[in-house]
Amino acid sequence: MTAAIDAVDVGRRYGDFWALRGCTLDLPAGSVTAIVGPNGAGKTTLLNLLVGLLPVSRGRLTVADRQPSGAPDFLSRIGFVAQDCPLYKEFSVSDLLKFGRRLNPRWDDALARDRLGAADVPLDRKAGRLSGGQRAQVALALAVAKRPDLLVLDEPLASLDPLARRTFLQGLIGVAADTGMTVVLSSHLIEQLARVCDHLVVISDGQLRLAGELDQVLQEHRWVTGPPDQASRLPSGVEVISFAEHQRHSRLLVRSTEPLLNPALDIAAVTLDDVVLGYLESSKAAADLRVALVGGVR
Repeated sequence: MTAAIDAVDVGRRYGDFWALRGCTLDLPAGSVTAIVGPNGAGKTTLLNLLVGLLPVSRGRLTVADRQPSGAPDFLSRIGFVAQDCPLYKEFSVSDLLKFGRRLNPRWDDALARDRLGAADVPLDRKAGRLSGGQRAQVALALAVAKRPDLLVLDEPLASLDPLARRTFLQGLIGVAADTGMTVVLSSHLIEQLARVCDHLVVISDGQLRLAGELDQVLQEHRWVTGPPDQASRLPSGVEVISFAEHQRHSRLLVRSTEPLLNPALDIAAVTLDDVVLGYLESSKAAADLRVALVGGVR
């Protein structure tokens, strides 16, 4: 399958600080990928690298068969919606469509108008007088009307109420299905992303913690509960992501491609929330341990 995004050991540095490092990622064309992680994890840095707003400091990055840059031939193939969905407030929606049509060689005016009509956005209203949900729909319509190879959305749901989020995600599902374009979006709303995404990327402390096809990620992870002596005897191929020990039993989040057949252990399925929080909590525990060791605490 053709890769829409191919990153090998990609990093971005500001002085001595690495906002992102060691990122190796391969996302297929036509995929819809959720990038999740806490604030300051490196999500926005990665998105800015993908759309050419920032250069890589190390590694190799290819997006839509090109190295990201500010060149017109690259930007014409990228659709980008920033977190605050910036629009010219004094422009009407119709003016914004005209503006987009004149600037983009592959502009699809019918697609934009269909998306706005489905979202009940009035074309004669100025952008500054639209609701947050309507502004998000306009920003999405302008981005997809470019007919980009890659559509990137940075926290598009952050400022929307629950109903507007649902409407926006329904529109995004329609766009992905109708156009087949590759979509990458970041968000803190983990379970809602499961409705629209088929790939998952987890970032924490500027490093990639997990990347893969969503169904496969859920299949490979599971909860394991049982007596501590049994829980500590897992096969060598099982990776322990997080661990909690209670008086009479241990509970582990593990990753394994093989079934766990120990009858003394209870095996349970995981949710997307379980997986993401397990990786984020494990990286936080590791960071806390590093701080303690540096501080002389044993």
